[in-house]
Amino acid sequence: MQGGGLTDWVSSLSLVGVALAMLASMVLAALAGRALRQLRRRFAPGHEDAEHNQESYLIGSMLGLLALLLAFSFAMAVDRYEERRHLVVQEANAISTAYLRSQLLDQPHRSRLSSLLVQYTDNRIALGSAGSDEVGSRLAANDKLLTEIWAAVTAARNSANAYGISTPILMTFNEVIDLDTERKVARLVRVPTPVLLLLYSFLNMTAGVLGFVLEERRAWLGAFVLFVLLSLYVSIIADLNRPASGNIRESQEPMLMLRQSLKAQPSKMFDRFNAIPENAPSDSRASSQ
Repeated sequence: MQGGGLTDWVSSLSLVGVALAMLASMVLAALAGRALRQLRRRFAPGHEDAEHNQESYLIGSMLGLLALLLAFSFAMAVDRYEERRHLVVQEANAISTAYLRSQLLDQPHRSRLSSLLVQYTDNRIALGSAGSDEVGSRLAANDKLLTEIWAAVTAARNSANAYGISTPILMTFNEVIDLDTERKVARLVRVPTPVLLLLYSFLNMTAGVLGFVLEERRAWLGAFVLFVLLSLYVSIIADLNRPASGNIRESQEPMLMLRQSLKAQPSKMFDRFNAIPENAPSDSRASSQ
């Protein structure tokens, strides 16, 4: 798992806690910069005007680099979110394909696999929105269902061989199992700790430099508004960086649509044309179609 002590500690805080902690640290850094400026003024007076232009260039450069770091960190968090969202769509497609191919098997393999896939889909949807207190039980149920699905596929081997569909059946169920692993891993991958450390350190350094440079009360008010906005921005990054407990989670809509489709197409629906006797009149066949 990419992360570490800082990532785990940030993940343990509420989003409000993250924003307030970041705001407090930047305000303290700015006050420290202001105190350093007052000490410098006391012990080295007469250099304020000469260095004003240099300080303006410095703070402009730091703010530009800070914007770059914020954009880089946000892009990393969004990329991981998009990967998780894309995997949901892939998994829904794989389960749908497995369900349809299962209808080519003989009974009882067809009904058994169809029922297991519906149960698996229900559990995956619940797992996608589960809180931290029920993730463990949902994962245990998930792994048990996968074992039962593969056992059912193994039992249906002779039926699949009889129809020459052994390879397609195995491939589609292998894809379902592979996507289960990919989704588990995607939920563990976060923004690396060194990137977060660099971002948080640079935020505080920039706040300290602002405190050192700014003097007017109006400028301090503007700096405080900037600190608030930066704190909110960091809290969004922190939210994207907690796949299992954050407010911004990948949508389960593809899986919900899949469940609705599976339950609207029970296994017996695919027998309706097979039930027509071969010697039935042609008009009966046409009416059934």
